[in-house]
Amino acid sequence: MLFFVMEKQDQGWWRNATIYQVYPRSFQDTDGDGEGDLQGVIKRLSYLRWLGVDAIWLSPFYKSPNKDGGYDVSDPRDVDPRFGNLSTAKDLIEETHNAGLKIIVDIVPNHFSTDHIWFKEAINSPGNSEARKRFHFYDGRGSTGEIPPNNWNSIFGGPAWTRLEDEINSQWYLHLFDSTQADLNWQNQDVRRDFERTLKFWLDLGVDGFRIDVAHGLAKDEILKDHPDPTGLTRALRLDVTGMPDNERAALLSDVPFFDREGVHEIYRSWRKIFDSYSGERISVAEAWVHPSSRAARYVRRDELHQIFNFDFLIAPWDGEFLVSAIKRILSEVGAVGAPATWVLSNHDSPRLVTRLGGGEIGQRRARAFALLTHSLPGGCYIYQGEELGLSDGSIPDSARQDPVYYRTKGIDKGRDGARVPMPWSNDPNFGFTKGRPWLPMSFDTSQSVETQMHVKESSLNLYHASLEIRRVHPALKKSHDQELIWLETQLGLIAFKREPGLAVYANTTNQDRIIRLNQPAKLLISSSADVKVIGPELHLAKDSTCWLEM
Repeated sequence: MLFFVMEKQDQGWWRNATIYQVYPRSFQDTDGDGEGDLQGVIKRLSYLRWLGVDAIWLSPFYKSPNKDGGYDVSDPRDVDPRFGNLSTAKDLIEETHNAGLKIIVDIVPNHFSTDHIWFKEAINSPGNSEARKRFHFYDGRGSTGEIPPNNWNSIFGGPAWTRLEDEINSQWYLHLFDSTQADLNWQNQDVRRDFERTLKFWLDLGVDGFRIDVAHGLAKDEILKDHPDPTGLTRALRLDVTGMPDNERAALLSDVPFFDREGVHEIYRSWRKIFDSYSGERISVAEAWVHPSSRAARYVRRDELHQIFNFDFLIAPWDGEFLVSAIKRILSEVGAVGAPATWVLSNHDSPRLVTRLGGGEIGQRRARAFALLTHSLPGGCYIYQGEELGLSDGSIPDSARQDPVYYRTKGIDKGRDGARVPMPWSNDPNFGFTKGRPWLPMSFDTSQSVETQMHVKESSLNLYHASLEIRRVHPALKKSHDQELIWLETQLGLIAFKREPGLAVYANTTNQDRIIRLNQPAKLLISSSADVKVIGPELHLAKDSTCWLEM
């Protein structure tokens, strides 16, 4: 059955690219301070080229007090000293290009750090001043202004408003995340002009694009309106919604007063003109959690952004029915506007794939299978550092935690530190990450290091390396001009489709081995498990496994 053929449009390197997320603080330390740096990314470019990715995405390395892992930016046009300086950033951009890779960087337009010069000016200015209009400052309710302007909660826990006590005017300011991250007012022209300046600054230095943090959050058109269930809404917006029925979550997400408002699209249309004014196909990818998922396509219309992360896979169970439905829906929704799908299995804000799929041996097995399935799909693919090693979340004692989520929820939510533990490169002390003390404890064993896995044929690392190589050269997978899948009839719990010419993909999401009768000769190209075999006209597909067949 022919499922879908995407409307053709101009080709771009990004439409089928594999992009590797570098969380710089945890990637490679070269100066011994226990934190990764930009020089460390340069040092590991040869590894990334060997792995087979097309581009890297760097999480923030800008000046920041680091209250939220660098997403509290105090100067978006300078480098924080912990990572290097502007000269190092220029070297990294140049060396990345010399390695044959593209480089995209984060931009954080929803908020600035309270250490930003604008916020310092605002708190030293009276209410209704021009300085305060760059943010969301409002008088409180109640007889003395002691009640916040509305009842919104922070995504990180606690209230979304903080009052400035003992200042010129005791107003409240909005922060959808930590209190050190003051939300910007995108109706203010100073804000718009400053971010256009930031875009051009990094584009002029040669970056190939931007990942846009909280891309759906810039427009807030009902700022003083209470929400009927702010606690439920906060739960619905978080990744862990265990125990919340789907219909209840859908109802809560159907109208979020501070996310996915119409005003964001005018902003991105103006940004697209900037991107298109530069040579070399500069791109943008939106981090936007929207509901229903069909609204995501609105961000990647032809005159807006280039990609939007598909977060269905970021929270998906290893379940055939769920995954087939998600794949079909995503390809249809973004294909309708001529955009490619963009697949992501893990990132710095979510549990690592192995942990999410059960941990231990079963989590490892499912993660390998899920990755191989994902690498076979049309569109862009993002890999979070360490995902290729099959890493689980790190074991972090509470005394070592740094995520503001942990503190704002008073320890109820352990936060995201477990997914941010530094990379294990070698079997040396601190796994070759640093000669100092790692900023988060590293609790790996030597079997998980790059050094060890390089020399183990069946390792997770070599599976990623091999699949990305096939993805790059196989005629059915290297195409970026369509999203054609031919779905095959198969057994319950199995996923099967063809990509022409000549590639079939089978995935078994059950805990039972299956035998599948093939209707034509086939050769096993790659499999996530050594238990998968083609014997005559039969495919012996082991439990929790994926394979690619040359037909």
